[in-house]
Amino acid sequence: MFRILPLRHLRRHLPLAGEDRGGSTTTPLAPSRKSNPTSRQSIIRLQRSAHPPISDRMASLLDPTARGRVILVGAGPGDPGLLTVRAFEALKTADVVVHDGLIDPRVLDIAPPRAQRISVAKQRARHTLPQEAINALIIAHVKTGAIVIRLKGGDPFVFGRGGEEVEAVRAAGLPVEVIPGVSAALGCAAEAMLPLTHRDHSSAVSFVAGQCKGLTEQDWSGLAGQGRTLVIYMGIATATEIADKLMADGVAPDMPVAVLERGTLKGSRAIRTLLADLGPMVTREAVKSPAIIVVGEVVELSDAEDKLARWARVAEDAAA
Repeated sequence: MFRILPLRHLRRHLPLAGEDRGGSTTTPLAPSRKSNPTSRQSIIRLQRSAHPPISDRMASLLDPTARGRVILVGAGPGDPGLLTVRAFEALKTADVVVHDGLIDPRVLDIAPPRAQRISVAKQRARHTLPQEAINALIIAHVKTGAIVIRLKGGDPFVFGRGGEEVEAVRAAGLPVEVIPGVSAALGCAAEAMLPLTHRDHSSAVSFVAGQCKGLTEQDWSGLAGQGRTLVIYMGIATATEIADKLMADGVAPDMPVAVLERGTLKGSRAIRTLLADLGPMVTREAVKSPAIIVVGEVVELSDAEDKLARWARVAEDAAA
């Protein structure tokens, strides 16, 4: 007959050789004269329940204390106030933050001071790291047991290459989670009071990238026109080509179009014109990225400044 003592009393009654400060033993228990195999097995079971193996502690994403994982986080369109509560909480757990450019410093400051911050900012035709290297960087940090926050502007799955990164992490056999964010289209449109859909003006909305390879080969037919809204990401550098492409597909040259520059950020602008004037307006107004283009009748409902009308007034005044 033997009695199993509570774990907190084990050290006083049964000193353990080779025990470190965490309570784990590196040397087997030496049997005393009063001990027997059954009691020793009970003590070992108690020790293991108090300090489960690392593999047991590497739980699923449902366990907030789980280590060695990736969380793709949408940082929203720019304003830190549009960050979701869940994204805020995830950032506070970060060991490593791999972030895009244009992320507000106040968002990065949410991560613990000890967290390593790595910028992988991308610009047109100039990337800090190619996508394959970013994937490898994330995986390497996760394999050390770190919680890696992959912080992306807007939403990770809307032209953010989030799908590619999820594929790479899963192929490496590592856990990954995605926390959605307010996309640039939604944030910028809301700031400009531009409804992307409207019962009287638009029953469909499409999102395309204006900077993808082979722009001329992309089939946008039917995406813009009466009763439809087209949102174009990364299209400022190719604005003239985009307007030509849409008009060649049958979109009316006088279709309203808006450019939403630096939406939700300091210095934001919302300006509008007609499709045929899109390229010239971008040049006249010296529009810079980040900006999105919105094509459709809903543009007329927005607060965007009508730049074509302004230039018409200037021309009229000059002729008077």
